[in-house]
Amino acid sequence: MHRNELVERFFRYASIDSQSDNRSTTLPSTRGQLTLARLIAEELRTMGLEDVVVDDRAIVTAVKKATCFGAPTIGFIAHLDTADIGLSAAVCPQVLRYRGGDVCLNRAKDIWLREVEHPEISRYTGEEIVFSDGTSVLGADNKAAIAVIMTMLGNLGPEDVHGDILVAFVPDEEIGLRGARALDTERFECDFAYTIDCCELGELVLENFNAAAAEIIFKGVSAHPMSAKGVLVNPLLYAIDFVDKFDRWDTPEHTANKEGFFWFTDLIANDSEARLTLLIRDFDLAAFDERKRSVEERIAAFAHTHAPGSITYTLADTYHNIARYLEKDTRAEELLLAAFERCGIPPIRIAMRGGTDGTVLSQRGVPTPNFFTGAHNFHSPFEFLPLGAFERSLEVAFAICRIGAGNRWLASEKRDGSES
Repeated sequence: MHRNELVERFFRYASIDSQSDNRSTTLPSTRGQLTLARLIAEELRTMGLEDVVVDDRAIVTAVKKATCFGAPTIGFIAHLDTADIGLSAAVCPQVLRYRGGDVCLNRAKDIWLREVEHPEISRYTGEEIVFSDGTSVLGADNKAAIAVIMTMLGNLGPEDVHGDILVAFVPDEEIGLRGARALDTERFECDFAYTIDCCELGELVLENFNAAAAEIIFKGVSAHPMSAKGVLVNPLLYAIDFVDKFDRWDTPEHTANKEGFFWFTDLIANDSEARLTLLIRDFDLAAFDERKRSVEERIAAFAHTHAPGSITYTLADTYHNIARYLEKDTRAEELLLAAFERCGIPPIRIAMRGGTDGTVLSQRGVPTPNFFTGAHNFHSPFEFLPLGAFERSLEVAFAICRIGAGNRWLASEKRDGSES
C-alpha cells in the first residue's frame, strides 16, 4: 500500500543516532533525540498539521484537524529513543528478501542471523525484511512506529472522514518512560490514544507488568591493604552478599508469561560505595506489593547484621498495569478491535512483560493500549522488520482514524468509574 514511503521514512529516521543514556539526568538524555524531534516537527509542518510544538526536551506534539464534527479525538504516541545495549549507535538498515535458512547480516564481520536461534523468521520465507548490519539494534523499536504515524498523517486526505488526530513523539522511553511523564497532557488532550511499540503482526497489549525500581547504596570503609585488617569494609562484597539473598530462579531469564521477577541490572562500585539497581515486576498487584515489601524486609535484615548506616535505599513505582485503567474506559480497546476486524487481522492479546509510554498516559487519564509494529527481537542486533507486517500496522492506524469518525459515542464523556 505505502511500502516505499514506509521504508524511506524508516531509513531516514534510523539514520539519526538517538540512543538514550541511562547515566544522563537531562531530558532528553542525548542530543540525537532532539535532532530527530526537530526533523519530525518540520515534516509535520510541511504536511500542514497545526499547533506543531517541539520543546527543548525533545517532546513534539501536533494536531491534524478533523474533517467532520462529533468524532472522537484520537491520539498516537511513539518514542524517539532506541535502547543502548552496548553496541554501535550507528544503525545501517538493509532490506533483504529472505530465502530461508541463515541470513548473513554483515559479511565483513561474519555476523549471521541463525535460523536455529531465531526460528520465528521461517514464517517470512520469500518476504522482504529489514535487518540491521548486525553491529547495532535495528531501531524498529520505535522508529517503525514513527514511520507508521508519519505515513498515516501524510496520506489522510480531505476525503478521509476523521476527528482531530493528536500526535506526540517523546524521548527516553527506554530509560524509565521519562518523556511520557514529562508530556504536558494539555498539548495531548484526546479522548484516548495508542502506542505502536514492539510486537509481531496481530499482537495487541491491554495489560502489562506493574513495575518498580530500587537503588540500594552500600557504604564501605576504605583502607590500604597493609593496615586493612579489622578496618576495611568492602562495599562491593556487601552488594554481592545482598544479591545472594534472592532466588536465582526468580529472574527474567527463568520466568515467562505472567510470572513476575526481580532483576538486578546495574552495580557501580568503588572503595567507599556500591550502588545496586534492582527492578521489580509483577502482573498481579497484590504480588507486586508483596515483592516490594520483601525487598524492604531484606534490606532491614541486612542492615541489622552489618555496620550501622552501611545500607540505604530508595524504592519507587515506575508504572502500573494498564488493565486497571482500560477496564474502566473500554473505548480505545473496542475501537482497536474493530480496526483489526476491518483489516482482517486476527487479534493476539499478549500480556506485555514490560511497559510502554501508554502505561504512563493511562495512569494520567488517557487510556492508551498498544498494537504491533510487526518487528521481532527488540533490543538485539538480530531485530528484524518484515515489510508485510509493517504495512499491516499502517493499515490498522488508518482504520482506527476512519472507523472512529463513524462512532460518535466514542467521543462521549468518560464512563462512570474512569479515572481523570
